[in-house]
Amino acid sequence: MNTHATAPYIEVESTLGAILAGLADHSEKTLAIIYGDREVQSGYHVTEVKAGSFVTLDCGGNPDAWQETVLQVEDIPSEGKPQMTAGKFAAILAQVGKKVRLDHDARLTIEIGQPGEAMRVFDVANLSITSNRAVLTLGVRAAICKPLHRADKAVTTSCCTPSSGAGGCF
Repeated sequence: MNTHATAPYIEVESTLGAILAGLADHSEKTLAIIYGDREVQSGYHVTEVKAGSFVTLDCGGNPDAWQETVLQVEDIPSEGKPQMTAGKFAAILAQVGKKVRLDHDARLTIEIGQPGEAMRVFDVANLSITSNRAVLTLGVRAAICKPLHRADKAVTTSCCTPSSGAGGCF
């Protein structure tokens, strides 16, 4: 997972299973999360885990369906607690997995923010391991027109082509 999602949009397909596998041999290391222009504060915690199943229709009339695991993270100061380890992170997800079916092949999404600010939605762009910590670097998830994204190198006659002047395709 060395792809970095930045503007312009670059699709990242990281899964819950891939992240857990990448952390498996590093349970004692602290787990840092870098998003936007900041690193999470040492008191961050996972506030909610969502197992989602989505069935959609895009603006070009194309159906789609996928599974997604969404981790909601609150970025708060430590209040004297040490930073979460990769092992604790995995243990939290294992506890959730006992009560909620988590698909390890599902796309992983991180919703993160500090108290008093709007949550931001990210994909995992990279997992790196150093001598004393594991670092999840998050990348932007941009809004995209999926028909145009799929046909970015092909000529399309979709209602969503720039020349159509359409503001919404349905």
